[in-house]
Amino acid sequence: MEKTKTSKTKYVGVCKVGEKGQIVIPKEIRTMFDITPGDSVIILCDKEKGIALLKADVIDDLTDKVLKQ
Repeated sequence: MEKTKTSKTKYVGVCKVGEKGQIVIPKEIRTMFDITPGDSVIILCDKEKGIALLKADVIDDLTDKVLKQ
């Protein structure tokens, strides 16, 4: 994997997709977002805008806000 660190709050990297469609999230990103084995991630896709990957627990706050209303 090719990588370029930009700062402690930003990271740019390139990953290759394996034969089974799998990618490896770089260690720096896993550390930055506290992603550990067994964690779930959400993939948001828009054909024009691209792909976003979010740690699943980011929706906990949103769920709490929606259910409190």
